[in-house]
Amino acid sequence: MKKIEPYIPELGLVYPDKPDARMIKMEIINDIKVDENYPFFDKSFSFKFRRGVIYFAMLTIMRILAFIRFGLKIRGRKYLRKHRKLLKNGAMTISNHMHRWDLPFVVMALRYRTLYFPIWKEILNSRDKGLIQAAGGIPVPEEVSLIKYFNQAFDELHEKKKWIHAYPEGSRFDYYQPIRPFKKGVFYMAFRYSLPVIPMAYSYRKPHFPFTIVNYLRKKNIPMLTLRIGEPLLFDKSLSRKEAVNKLRKECHEAVVRLAGITDNPYPAEGD
Repeated sequence: MKKIEPYIPELGLVYPDKPDARMIKMEIINDIKVDENYPFFDKSFSFKFRRGVIYFAMLTIMRILAFIRFGLKIRGRKYLRKHRKLLKNGAMTISNHMHRWDLPFVVMALRYRTLYFPIWKEILNSRDKGLIQAAGGIPVPEEVSLIKYFNQAFDELHEKKKWIHAYPEGSRFDYYQPIRPFKKGVFYMAFRYSLPVIPMAYSYRKPHFPFTIVNYLRKKNIPMLTLRIGEPLLFDKSLSRKEAVNKLRKECHEAVVRLAGITDNPYPAEGD
């Protein structure tokens, strides 16, 4: 029997020609400076308190809203249980970047595991600044002289066995179906810490009752969402760093394509 491709939502969205271009136009309302004084790894009580509140909200209120609004289904948690020993010292999760809430959805999938994730520093000047920071967003500096502070933050997080999430596509395309090329920087980070990489993929389902009621009220045809978790993938230690990174990037791209249910993806794994 021929495999049926997953549902493709038709929302009239216009996507950039370049697969790593910025689709989302952010409203700039802050002027946060990312310099040597910026708390890349914030250890203050106020941050810990805000982080606790945000995580509680993501795992309770937003979890309910995710089901009501998107019919969110999470599949593949069995692999997290199966490989518990492998993952005890931390891991990197990756996924396609297709929704403003796709990070909270990953948090819901991982449950008790907290995440940190690299972000474009411009996001700190948007209205999502407080949420992004408290959820674990760490800005990537543009200045070479500041990269050491970014690396030091993740070095310490790795020592504490924290998990990292990354979007190797590099930018967000809302409700986009194909899996875009992956940036190699994500995998160099995983290689730096010898982390297993857990591929995840979002796919879409045609909305049906009662989710169609919400669409009717909002006059939209927003699809229902499924997040699938795959088996952890490991670097080939017999290869050089460059070869191992390229090999795992290709394997992860193939895994995300497969988890999304796509059989004819138009993009290669290499994004730079």
